[in-house]
Amino acid sequence: MIALEELANMIDHTLLKAAAQKNEFKKLCEEADSYGFKMVAINSYPVKMCHTFLKDSPVHVGAAIGFPLGQTTIEAKVFEVQDAIKNGANEIDYVINIGRLKMGDLAYIKREMQAIVRASRKGKILSKVILETCYLSDEEKKAVCLIAKEVKPDFVKTSTGFGPAGATTTDVLLMKKTVGAAVKVKAAGGIRDLSTALQMIDAGAERLGTSSGIKIIEEYRSLVN
Repeated sequence: MIALEELANMIDHTLLKAAAQKNEFKKLCEEADSYGFKMVAINSYPVKMCHTFLKDSPVHVGAAIGFPLGQTTIEAKVFEVQDAIKNGANEIDYVINIGRLKMGDLAYIKREMQAIVRASRKGKILSKVILETCYLSDEEKKAVCLIAKEVKPDFVKTSTGFGPAGATTTDVLLMKKTVGAAVKVKAAGGIRDLSTALQMIDAGAERLGTSSGIKIIEEYRSLVN
């Protein structure tokens, strides 16, 4: 059985609302530090603020890049990564250009991934590739994961949480089977309770993106105590 601290350290504590304000980000950071979550998952604007809030904490600051649609140029995404690093980000989660993938332009998807992974490595931060699986066929999911297996970002990730559907265990299994040990898998979108979180971990997820992290940890705490 997974330890409580280990489960907490797999959670990216998420606040991606358009109208979120300083007091909400401060609360997010305090909660992440208190519960031992791995990261706060935020848009790129509040990165500097959250970096300040977490300056004495092991909790990472994660910036969402090209979020949530992925419809910005490679150059714009790379700049956003560099800006996030400058402002104190330890990790980035970027959305692929879903339209280019649907067009079958795998060369573009690879070029984009290489550019963003290169910028992330230069800044010594972790990179995660968001597929937004709800829009993709299994073949398209496999194609991105095979590119990731070659390019080696740190994670492939299921979803933004803004699409019509989020993570499924079927997708996590497929993604993990495709990338193997070369890349980790992050499940995000619709993970709102302990049962779902544990199912995602059993399927192969090593990181969970959720705004329900506290609820999940409290459920687990009452289960083990």
